[in-house]
Amino acid sequence: MPEAEIQYVSNESGEPTAVIVPISLWRDIASERETAHLLKSESMKRRLLEAKERQQGLPLGEAIEKLGI
Repeated sequence: MPEAEIQYVSNESGEPTAVIVPISLWRDIASERETAHLLKSESMKRRLLEAKERQQGLPLGEAIEKLGI
């Protein structure tokens, strides 16, 4: 992502105090933070890795029907 898409906000002294980033970058950052938080727990880490390796699942329509939504 080009640096030009990130905008810096400064206070009266010219010190950077915040940034404005494109929403797509913000979503990537938030997702990485959530994953890092989940991986702190050994049980959650194990569950995430098991889910990642799982090769079977339900088609979306079947999952919606089972959930009743």
